[in-house]
Amino acid sequence: MTNVFNFSAGPAMLPADVMQQAQQEFINWQGQGCSVMEMSHRSKAFIEVAETATDNLRKLLSVPKDYHILFTHGGGRGQFSAVPLNLTSPNDRADHLVTGSWSKGAVEEASHYLTADVVGQTQIIDGKIGVQSQQQWQLNQQAAYFHYCPNETVEGIEIPWVPETNGVPIVADMSSNILSKKIDVSQYGVIYAGAQKNIGPSGLSVVIVHDSLLDKARTETPSIINYSLLAKHDSMYNTPPTFAWYLAGLVFKWLLNNGGVDAMEHRNADKAALLYDAIDSNDFYSNNVAFEYRSRMNVPFHLATTDLDGLFLKESEGAGLKALKGHRIVGGMRASIYNAMPIEGVQALVDFMHDFAKRNG
Repeated sequence: MTNVFNFSAGPAMLPADVMQQAQQEFINWQGQGCSVMEMSHRSKAFIEVAETATDNLRKLLSVPKDYHILFTHGGGRGQFSAVPLNLTSPNDRADHLVTGSWSKGAVEEASHYLTADVVGQTQIIDGKIGVQSQQQWQLNQQAAYFHYCPNETVEGIEIPWVPETNGVPIVADMSSNILSKKIDVSQYGVIYAGAQKNIGPSGLSVVIVHDSLLDKARTETPSIINYSLLAKHDSMYNTPPTFAWYLAGLVFKWLLNNGGVDAMEHRNADKAALLYDAIDSNDFYSNNVAFEYRSRMNVPFHLATTDLDGLFLKESEGAGLKALKGHRIVGGMRASIYNAMPIEGVQALVDFMHDFAKRNG
């Protein structure tokens, strides 16, 4: 098992230390005689788990005191509905930057509840895919919020700067790059993330919301995604996804024990540089994202000919390099190298790529 590396985009690999601890505690957590997934979410023991996880996430991201951290159901896609239901009235408009599949999905869902305006999108920069400059966007100063996805998992596009919206609250879908680098939480009104990439298992979502945006939910907002209710009840208005919350807490501890977000940022930069160098230095491989917007988390690439895609996937799987098939929308290959992926895994992939190109180029 030590020679297997999982490059899945999500659900993604979790840190080995976390998985081993969860395995050891699975049947008898902390001497309780039962699994943490069998415990009441209102028990003293689990409340301590929840509070510790929340405190550690606040510490990792330096979340200011005037923000609530919520743990809820529905993953990131659930927040496509939760955001407009919690922040707007039916006659409101919201601005959206569309740079890939997930930001497009957010527009489609938000359109059920308000007027979702696409104010900016991708563009071709020197033959590669990039993002329009802010000068080209058509921002609405009366918008209820501005929504964007800083890292598009499918296309491998990451926006390295925070948009300037002149006071319009920024809502960011950070499902695939949260905790991968330092951010200034105070620049955002809402940050949300599906857990299954850098936080924990699927089914859980984390929301960081400024207090000024609470108590705005529409009357028809389902209680399990109502930010105000969740904040008032410490994310336990109903039974939360307890085991996922517990595992997320273990990941937060692992991050703190390994240098926190600062250390992850440096490590992720090194991993991405190693992989992109392997792509750029060999004509057998290509990446079509403009340099400035290349994702550090999700690296799509194509082979010189699609005729070799099947062989590449078969041989890489045999070499212990899992889940490298690109998303059906993009094709080719995709290596997701989230926090839990060690640099040894990226090196193993790079070595395989060099060997495969030598034998088939």
